Amino acid sequence: MTEPSTQEALARLAAYETAASVRPGEALAGAAGQRLPLEATTALDLFDAASRSAPAISYFDHTLDYAALDQLSDRLAAWLQERGVRRGDRVAVILQNTPQFAIATLAAWKLAAIAVTLNPMYKAPELARLFADCMPSAIVCHDDQWTTVVQAADGLVEPACMLWTSPREMQSRDDVRVLPALPSTPAPALQALVPVLAAQPVKPLQGARPAADDVAVLLYTSGTTGIPKGAMLTHRNLVFNARTCVRHFELTAASRIFGMAPLFHVTGFEVQMVCAFAAAASLVLTYRFQPTVVLDAFVAQRPTFIIGAITAFIALMNQPSATRAHFDSLVHIYSGGAPIAPATVQAFEQRFGRAVRSSYGMTELTAPSHLAPIEGVIPVDPDSGALSIGLPTAAVDAIVVDDAGRPVGPRSLGELVVRGPNVMAGYWRKPQETAEAMPGGWLHTGDIGFFDEQGWFYLVDRKKDMISASGFKVWPREVEDVLYAFPGVREAAVVGAPDAYRGETVIAFVSASQGLTLDVAALDRHSRERLAANKCPVAIQVVAELPKTETGKITRAVLAQQIRGS
Repeated sequence: MTEPSTQEALARLAAYETAASVRPGEALAGAAGQRLPLEATTALDLFDAASRSAPAISYFDHTLDYAALDQLSDRLAAWLQERGVRRGDRVAVILQNTPQFAIATLAAWKLAAIAVTLNPMYKAPELARLFADCMPSAIVCHDDQWTTVVQAADGLVEPACMLWTSPREMQSRDDVRVLPALPSTPAPALQALVPVLAAQPVKPLQGARPAADDVAVLLYTSGTTGIPKGAMLTHRNLVFNARTCVRHFELTAASRIFGMAPLFHVTGFEVQMVCAFAAAASLVLTYRFQPTVVLDAFVAQRPTFIIGAITAFIALMNQPSATRAHFDSLVHIYSGGAPIAPATVQAFEQRFGRAVRSSYGMTELTAPSHLAPIEGVIPVDPDSGALSIGLPTAAVDAIVVDDAGRPVGPRSLGELVVRGPNVMAGYWRKPQETAEAMPGGWLHTGDIGFFDEQGWFYLVDRKKDMISASGFKVWPREVEDVLYAFPGVREAAVVGAPDAYRGETVIAFVSASQGLTLDVAALDRHSRERLAANKCPVAIQVVAELPKTETGKITRAVLAQQIRGS
């Protein structure tokens, strides 16, 4: 039989969307039409409880409802099952924010397999190291990364178990601002996802569904060592934190969650995609974060909830075309992943009339363990200038411990440790690292902070980023907050440089807001008027851009390496 063309496949996909169905045992509708899957124990249960006719994913000018997403993931699951994927096997999902990401993840779950979400920007050596660790049975990737993925998977995954897909599929608006240039077409023998889905006959899946304590996803994190470790998040982890977020962010079936964070990152995976399933809400995707594309999508799609790195909000503020009208549909805006400078929060609210609320989480915690309430003043510590990361979420225990592991009282600095149903099952194939990170079931975050008498938590900085200048501790975040308060500073990062006399000295890197030139001498005076002498940068370097991770978090380590290598 001749393989269908992409155009024919897309036509069939559009037809699938009209065939809505409701599964037996679907949960009853709750308040305001929200579906409440009270018996859900897995992330797949959450998805199954959503109304099949509700919109699930909007991608540029195209929308898939839950019925279409269900049927397409059924077809991919059947294709994977025919190629031997079984319970506990790993399916590598190497995709940006596209509908195919959700389809591939759901297909893995329908076989009780584990989704392994990897950054599509990784190069072959990076992917090869991760493939050797997780040993995937199948891979789904983008067409422009096919050569890299095949090279990395050589000898580990058969080409017959690999699929490629284009970000231009499942939409027709070819937005060149964000979509990559058209790559050379992979060899005809290599299979494309959309035609496979169109041609795959519908058949019952064999085998058991996932259980609550089955690993649902492996998310790789470098943590404090720089060596990637696969955090094992179970279905129980995902369901617990999704329900927490749905309640806290007041998400319902009418909500439209904007995909600010990449889905391959814990924030995007859990607080965007899984929360959308839990609330039967719609997820709005635009491939990758690109400020002007995001602003256009705000107008066209009218999202009600976003969460992302503070650098993403800074990038939106840096767009001259951004107005209050772009943000007026948003009910709640949250940021996490890195401490937030109070000056940035104030500038955003003055510009757009919307408050960015704080949160705290990490991959090992299935995203948030602390959230600021949806309204009211978020306190700023008068001594450190730190904006509170919020309060521990329900059923989550958080304490601060000293170097000996003993709990300390209010306003005493120490390491934040967390225990609760959101804590990962451990690191994949790394029992020693798991035991070191989770003694007694308490996850040691590596973040230094404290809590106040009212129970608000504050972060000072990462334990590994502390600078020791002339025997005094200097926390980069405190210096960065002062730099952010200077007019025209867009982003700031502070690192320690080796110094024969002081041990380390403070070096600052800053970038300027669009169209502005920074007066370094004035910035230096601004810092010295607000910081003790040992905390003041001995040098301030103005750069066009600060290095960032794929989620938009500024990476001090890259800057520190540059200093030490210079």
